[in-house]
Amino acid sequence: MQNVVAMLERWRRDLGSKLGLSEAASRTLIPAAGILVATFLIAVAATQLWPSEDSATETSATVSVESVIKPGDLPDIVIGKPDAKVTIVEYASMTCPHCAAFHTRVLPQLKAKYIDTGKVRLIYREFPLDRLAMSAAMLARCVGGEGTELLIDDLFKRQDEWAVRGDATPKLFEVAKQAGFTKSSFDSCLSDQALYDKILAGRARASDKFGVNSTPTFFVNGQRLGGGATLADFDRTLEPLLKSGR
Repeated sequence: MQNVVAMLERWRRDLGSKLGLSEAASRTLIPAAGILVATFLIAVAATQLWPSEDSATETSATVSVESVIKPGDLPDIVIGKPDAKVTIVEYASMTCPHCAAFHTRVLPQLKAKYIDTGKVRLIYREFPLDRLAMSAAMLARCVGGEGTELLIDDLFKRQDEWAVRGDATPKLFEVAKQAGFTKSSFDSCLSDQALYDKILAGRARASDKFGVNSTPTFFVNGQRLGGGATLADFDRTLEPLLKSGR
């Protein structure tokens, strides 16, 4: 902060000199500049709280397989056989368009080629980028059992219907109703502070321990694979691992 103040003072003196202003007059330049700087700092802080899909800089190409596959406070949502040779860990946000594209376009191909054949398993983990994504994640957890995977799939397929500007809660409820939610159970789920805290803790763990700061992010036996991955991208990463049995 002291650096910012010093910068403003130098800027004030230089500009005042160029404009031929007196010392007193040049001091009126500081408040306006201060507002601009404060606005910038607030914006930076906001991006640190809820990072965007495109804000990421990868911190590491690989992480420990044992570490990344270890469950957090919540049980993992897993697709595939537990003894599969390769494990993909996905961090996703329900409101992320790239995540929806993966789940609706790439995942079906990945399942047919690798997961349903027993070669690969996928662990899905929440990394909500905003409060609406958090609400959707909580609802999927509240369903439980096979319903969790089905609701996640439905929420991504119908993302355009409920991930809207303004009050999206009624739209989200319309999707949740088809998973068996009543208004009472819907409200009860979204007010579950313990569940909220556990999802947030999982997000913090992903960020602090594995460097996740965008969605979707994948770890294929610990190897990081960024968002926008196609089936061909997974092929290039998976085939050598399957051949080596790592």
